Amino acid sequence: MKTTYSVSKGQSQFPSLVRAVQRTGVATITRHDEAVVYMVSREKWEALLETMELLSNPAFQRQWRRLHASKVKYRSLDALPG
Repeated sequence: MKTTYSVSKGQSQFPSLVRAVQRTGVATITRHDEAVVYMVSREKWEALLETMELLSNPAFQRQWRRLHASKVKYRSLDALPG
């Protein structure tokens, strides 16, 4: 669910804006019907940062390419030694 507030409505209803962002993950702030700011919840922000960190990791990138090329074999946890 996308939440959109005008700048003036966001200012006057800031507490409800914060609750909406916590609930939905993101809100758009508009001025003259144009998006000017996005508010992102802490949970969503941390997930975005983690994704960016993974995507910038060369080892992860290699594994990701292998996965999408169907070169990765899946095994059950029971098959692992230990």
